[in-house]
Amino acid sequence: MFDRIRKAFIPARQAIGPLPPARDSRLAGLAAGWAAKQGYTVATSSGATALAFEGTVAGKACRLELGRPGRAYIQGEELRGRAELGLAPDVLVVVMNRPLMESLEKQAYSLFTDSLQTSVDSKLPEEMRLLAMHEEVGWDAMPRVFWSRYAVVADDRHHARAWVDAELARLLMEWPEPAPSAQVPLLLMLLRGKAYLRMQQEPGALPALQHATRIFTRACENALKAF
Repeated sequence: MFDRIRKAFIPARQAIGPLPPARDSRLAGLAAGWAAKQGYTVATSSGATALAFEGTVAGKACRLELGRPGRAYIQGEELRGRAELGLAPDVLVVVMNRPLMESLEKQAYSLFTDSLQTSVDSKLPEEMRLLAMHEEVGWDAMPRVFWSRYAVVADDRHHARAWVDAELARLLMEWPEPAPSAQVPLLLMLLRGKAYLRMQQEPGALPALQHATRIFTRACENALKAF
């Protein structure tokens, strides 16, 4: 059955429409001052983005945005990150919190079994299609508590192990208070030579945004060293 689901996703291509305009953001106001102190170039209120800040990781350009979510599984505000790392394009690794993975898999299974389509709607999130086409991987050196909270999907298990080291795992587990629960959607991804971040943000939860930025920075540094 899952082989048939994977085949249904293979021809799909992601179609991304414009996001709705950003609403007033309490978190953006708090984050702007912090981002400027960290040396980021800061911009605010553009389209669906309440706040954008740009910088570099090991000389590579990165951009983070806070604004209206681009995914249905994120409620409220979304922190989005993207870094142009110039990695080998065949490296594909996805890290996400386990409840999000299980929810996306159920949606994919439901869409496939409830439809007579030979290919799934091309507007589905790309991460849903990646879950359908690639296997979850794991390794014993990582603490079991990490695997209870997060799932790692990859084209190659060695790629995943090279990227998700002990320090990145520690950052993913040790959130400052008020800490987001394990249910809060979080996604890290290496794809097409770039690094991506998506995370749901709560109003006023600046420590979580700051920590997510540190996670993304570490993920980019690891990728540049490994690939």
